[in-house]
Amino acid sequence: MTDDVVEHRRLIIAGTGIAGLTAGIYAARSNNDPLIIEGDEPGGQLTLTTDVENYPGFPEGISGPELINNMKTQATKFGADTRNGIVADVSKEPAGHFRVELTDGDAYTADAVIAASGASARTLGVPGEDELMGYGLSTCATCDGAFFRGEDMLVVGGGDAAMEEANFLTKFADTVYIAHRREEFRAEDVWIDRTMEKVESGEIELLLNTELTEIHGTPEDGIDHVTLVEHPDGHPTEKLDDPATADEVEEYDFDVGAVFFAIGHTPNTDFLEGTGVETDDEGYLITEGGRGGNQTDTGVDGLFGAGDVVDFHYQQAVTAAGMGCEAALDADEYLTERERAGELYEVEADAAAADD
Repeated sequence: MTDDVVEHRRLIIAGTGIAGLTAGIYAARSNNDPLIIEGDEPGGQLTLTTDVENYPGFPEGISGPELINNMKTQATKFGADTRNGIVADVSKEPAGHFRVELTDGDAYTADAVIAASGASARTLGVPGEDELMGYGLSTCATCDGAFFRGEDMLVVGGGDAAMEEANFLTKFADTVYIAHRREEFRAEDVWIDRTMEKVESGEIELLLNTELTEIHGTPEDGIDHVTLVEHPDGHPTEKLDDPATADEVEEYDFDVGAVFFAIGHTPNTDFLEGTGVETDDEGYLITEGGRGGNQTDTGVDGLFGAGDVVDFHYQQAVTAAGMGCEAALDADEYLTERERAGELYEVEADAAAADD
């Protein structure tokens, strides 16, 4: 083992969201000695949700942070180790194992890796965003829409996600407003058609050529109103920053009780580039899928994917947990087969070779 390697592990899991912790529980119970590395968003997106009412087994609901903490306790109870840190790079070594480097300079080796690093919801960076995330501001309508029943709700975005979330929110909202910075939507025709049907029925109203610039409220009382800007040619914030067009931009306050960002997610897969793993155009991991076992296999031997780093469609806590379970079972089968074949990484032999 080289001098900069802290230790060798049978299995390393990147991410402590629902997928990573579920994988840790199953891997620990299978005696696969998992090390779970938290990442730059410990607990994942669920920590941004104040109440989770649709996770099975909690009829009265449970807070996102409490659910994550319970799962972390459960994983460590069965023997999983966790450590604070951010994975910077994963590479496949000639001997068949992985080298996992952290941003603080520490490195580990592992026989298998589960990538459960999630996808980060894109945000706008506007005033009020940080303070009100989880208190009226959300990036998941199916997670949080029911909390604001009877309120006017604002969806920000113009693609498939925005149309889908707006249509879903009509189940609960008084009126759903969609703010989009251009005149034309980027969504597929089927979603535009469904949305326009809701517009005709009065359930959805469109705020085109409009952008959100500030969210007003408090964590105690939630969102009171937002500030919007509008320009007939679209992209109003750009024109607001240009002295030649700033006077043409209309700025106004708008009363809503909840805001949903639907401007996409960024999968956290950059650290896996050194493995040669295949991703789609958006950066999501491509896994085997299908029926039978090994569905979470990425095509790189010993590297498995689970949760929102793979799933760009459902993105629910319960589906992430299911994929975490599958990844741990797939990894266990892989490790068992390698062990039977005598192909697991031999730390002592490597260290002896280094001494020579």
